[in-house]
Amino acid sequence: MTDGAFAPEAAAAGDRRGPIGTYLDALHARLLPLRDGDVARYIPELATADPDDFGIAIATVDGRLYTTGASDRAFTIQSMSKPFTYGLALKTHGVERVLEQVGVEPTGEAFNSIVLDDVNNRPFNPMVNAGAIAVSELLPGFTPETRLAALLRFFGDLAGRPLSVDEAVFRSERDTGHRNRAIAYMMLNSGMITAPPEEVLELYFKQCAIRVTCADMAMMAATLANRGTQPVTGKAVLGPDQIRDMLTLMSTCGMYDYAGQWAYEVGLPAKSGVAGGIVAVIPGQAGIAVYSPPLDAHGNSIRGVAVCKAISRDFGLHAFSDRTTVQTVIRREYRVSEVRSKRLRSQAEAEALSREGHRVAVLEVQGALFFGSAERLIRRLSDLAPECMAVVVDFKRCSDADPAAVRLLAETVARFAAGKPELVFTHVPAGHPVAQLLPGGAQDSGHVHTLPDTDSALEALENDLLSDVFETADLTRFALARIDLFKGLDAAGLKALEGAISSFQFDAGARVVAEGDEANAFFIVASGAASISVRLSDGQRRRVASVGPGQSFGEMALIEGGRRTADVHADSAMICYAFSIDRIRQIAETKPEVLTTILQNLVISLTTRLRHANEEIRNLV
Repeated sequence: MTDGAFAPEAAAAGDRRGPIGTYLDALHARLLPLRDGDVARYIPELATADPDDFGIAIATVDGRLYTTGASDRAFTIQSMSKPFTYGLALKTHGVERVLEQVGVEPTGEAFNSIVLDDVNNRPFNPMVNAGAIAVSELLPGFTPETRLAALLRFFGDLAGRPLSVDEAVFRSERDTGHRNRAIAYMMLNSGMITAPPEEVLELYFKQCAIRVTCADMAMMAATLANRGTQPVTGKAVLGPDQIRDMLTLMSTCGMYDYAGQWAYEVGLPAKSGVAGGIVAVIPGQAGIAVYSPPLDAHGNSIRGVAVCKAISRDFGLHAFSDRTTVQTVIRREYRVSEVRSKRLRSQAEAEALSREGHRVAVLEVQGALFFGSAERLIRRLSDLAPECMAVVVDFKRCSDADPAAVRLLAETVARFAAGKPELVFTHVPAGHPVAQLLPGGAQDSGHVHTLPDTDSALEALENDLLSDVFETADLTRFALARIDLFKGLDAAGLKALEGAISSFQFDAGARVVAEGDEANAFFIVASGAASISVRLSDGQRRRVASVGPGQSFGEMALIEGGRRTADVHADSAMICYAFSIDRIRQIAETKPEVLTTILQNLVISLTTRLRHANEEIRNLV
């Protein structure tokens, strides 16, 4: 922050408002003493404005509103309406039709200049009065009444509340708007508009006389920042292409003959109005609105310009500030040899994964993907391709992807689908732009797959790795000697255990063990797999481990008995063997080495799991 951005007294008063509210309070107090300029007087009703009125509002794309000063003071929108009306015309008619009526070139002239593009027979852009009058003819509806209703409904959708026309200001503009009347008749004469000028002008004057507050304008700007979706109501008001065109014109033409200086000093798409308002957009982040009636020689609010300069400078919001870096698109990269799935493995399997796990890589993507960051991600995928059998791309922290990134990823998906390594996408929500490129669920497309989460992807790929190393165990033949928990028992001990086995079958999804049940047995998986999950404080369940053939669960009952601390559900059709704790203890009365050996192996297993967890934590930090 610059010197003076925060004042101690404002900070004390604004603790409950957070740092942004405190900042706005301090900024308001610092700029209120500015007394330069004068209110607009060529429209009589605007000349009655209080020059000390001064409000600031910031609305975020998730609907949070920060305000200070006279942010709820109603005033008329005036020329701040122009980009929004232009957006409605684009939405109604499409860009090609609108371009026939009005151009997109800056003029460097004042807002009310009588300057027309005679070569193309249209006004230069929709931000000057001539262009805005021409756009008014394009509003939807067949009568002046239906067009005004459509305009008010559209503006209300942007603001998140109904808006209305200030009739006194409208009449004042209509009765004194002779320059605009001259512009309209000149455009009629040249064929730039075809409707009766007075009808078009009445709609234009009413458009400028719509009553708003700083909070309304900040929300309207936040809707543009939020790609056309109103942050509070969630209503999709405009499309991304329309937003792009609106923001482009606000950047090049929004501040009239001050547009170049504004772009240089502030660097945000913006629009001013002669009632004293300025609205600015921070794409993807927030909308800013300022109301302060005294204007400079360009017709822009003096305090409004000062506020936007300060916010842009203090928070580094200039469009060409170096805020985005492609270096951070990959949050973390690791291999299965370092971090494994929650599937419990035998010692031999764990050792095999430590040796072979480098062949499976995981890339965690973060932030929004755009051309530069997508290029870096794709380049890393290409680097990994020769050395990996599979690469998992985790989108859990990837918020968005623009069309350039989607196009690059589409070409990458097509390339990987034609040959190895396998490419697995995880944590891609249905509405994410990348989702359209991918096969649904666990269905595959050549060598490209989609799975709901990274843990399930790692488990599947670990199984593939292990299938190259081990033959599939056939535990349904009671090969107890092959189970780690019974390692070291002699033939007599194993024979005694075989007499303690009870066999159970479970369908996919069936609950094998319930949290809170009495812990009177432990289990060995013979075929299939099961997931172990615990209940979180919010009532949701989280998988903490999974077990497959040869793996055991519920062994802690041997040590402490008591109640189950987790649920176990069959992931697929499953056969498992239950060993009664009481029966094991009976066997131990004549063969104590059985229980001793099992407990020793259990300690080794728990120690191995703890060591692996510590290694995983170190690798993920």
